[in-house]
Amino acid sequence: MTVRTGIGVDTHAFAPGRRLIRGGVDIPSASGLAGHSDADVLTHAIIDALLGAAALGDIGQHFPDTDPRYAGADSMALLRAVVATVAEHGFTIEHVDSTVVMERPKLAPYRDAVRESLARALGLSTSGVSVKATTGEGMGFVGRREGVAAMAVATLTA
Repeated sequence: MTVRTGIGVDTHAFAPGRRLIRGGVDIPSASGLAGHSDADVLTHAIIDALLGAAALGDIGQHFPDTDPRYAGADSMALLRAVVATVAEHGFTIEHVDSTVVMERPKLAPYRDAVRESLARALGLSTSGVSVKATTGEGMGFVGRREGVAAMAVATLTA
């Protein structure tokens, strides 16, 4: 058995008038995130972690922001497509660990729903999906509430 690990990182700036989506779950907020798709920063980081573990490039190669087909795209649909691609290349997703870096709104009230949403898309039980949160402690673009970052690690076997 071969074990592969991939890392994904994504950032998005806040944008008024947009929905705030993390892991496929709408989070009540005065501002959402700017992006070509729905700007689900957490799901984008997970997509890059999966693609990295399988050595299949990155989210921009598969879903370029210059392609109008992906304008406003549902990131969970993109994730499901990547899950299928990873499987077609002979890999099994074993585990995904992720962290959202954001001052507000807090993730804690939505963590279970986010884990369940991601687990469904990944074809895993919730025990195979970890979602954590932290803040910028007032530092940097996150601390100034200008945007959000997310990081993810995916473990695949073949």
